[in-house]
Amino acid sequence: MFKPVHSGTRTLISPVRLNQPAGRRIYRIVLVLTLVVSTIVFIGPLYWMATGGFKSSQELIQTPPTLVPEHPSTHAFTEAWNRLGMGQLLLNTVVYAGGALLLQLIFCVAAAYSLSKLRPIFGNVILGMMLASMMIPAAALVIPQYLTVLDLPLIHVNLMNTPWVIWLPTVANAFNVFLLKRFFDSIPNELLDAASIDGAGPLRTLWSVILPLSRPILGVVSIFGLVAVWKDFLWPLITVPEHETLNVGVNTAATSMPQNTLIAGLFLASIPTIALFLVFQRNIMAGLTAGSLKG
Repeated sequence: MFKPVHSGTRTLISPVRLNQPAGRRIYRIVLVLTLVVSTIVFIGPLYWMATGGFKSSQELIQTPPTLVPEHPSTHAFTEAWNRLGMGQLLLNTVVYAGGALLLQLIFCVAAAYSLSKLRPIFGNVILGMMLASMMIPAAALVIPQYLTVLDLPLIHVNLMNTPWVIWLPTVANAFNVFLLKRFFDSIPNELLDAASIDGAGPLRTLWSVILPLSRPILGVVSIFGLVAVWKDFLWPLITVPEHETLNVGVNTAATSMPQNTLIAGLFLASIPTIALFLVFQRNIMAGLTAGSLKG
C-alpha cells in the first residue's frame, strides 16, 4: 500500500526514488564510495605513521612510497624508546593528565551542579560568561597565563617546572561545565526532593544521587580532559622544559633523529589516546547524547 510522504520531510533521495531498483543501486554506490573515501582520509595518515616505523629511512623517503614495508623491522621503535627516554616522558604525561583530570572533575562537577540544581543568583549570566570564554583563541591566552604562573597572585609563587603549572589552567573548562550542566538538568528534581526529605544535604545529594546517575557524562568529560592534556604541546613546551611530556620530548628531538625513528616515536606516543578512544567510543557517544532529551 502506498504511504504518502509528509510534505515537511526533506531527504537527499526521495522515498519514491529509493523504492525503485535503479534508485537503490545509486544510493548504495554513493554510500559505499563515501564510506571508502572517508576511511582513507582518516585512516590513511594513521596507517602511514604506523607502517613508517617498520621501514628503513631509505624506504621511507623513496618515491613512489611503498604501502607495505618491504623488510619490516622493529629497530626504529626500540631506538625511539631508548633515545627519547619514553618511559620517563610517559610517566610525566600520566602525572600531568591524571592530576588535571582529578582537579577538573572536582571543580567542573561542583560548578555544573550549582548552576543546574542550586541555581545561584545570576547563574545564567555566569554560565553565559563561561561559554563566551570559549570564543577566545587558546593562543591569545598563552601570554596572560604565562605571566600568571610566573608570579601567582596573592601568594606570589613561581609554578614553572611543577605539575601545578599544567593542572591549574585546566581546572575550569567551560565546555565540560556546559556538558555536565546539560546532563544534570535532565535528572528529575523529584529525586533531589526525596533525598532532601531523607535528610541529605546538597553535598550528600551530589555524592549519593547525582554522581551515580552521571557515569556516562563523567566518562566523556574524563576522556576529553585526559586527551586535552595528553595532546597539548605549546603550554608544556614553555612551562615544564625540565620535565617534558611525550609530545614535547618527541618533537624537540625531531632534528636529531632519523625519520623512521621519529615516526616510530610519534606512533608510540599516540597509542594510549587511540586505545582510549577505541575502548570507550560507545561511552563517548552515549554520554554526549544522554542529556539531550528529556522524558
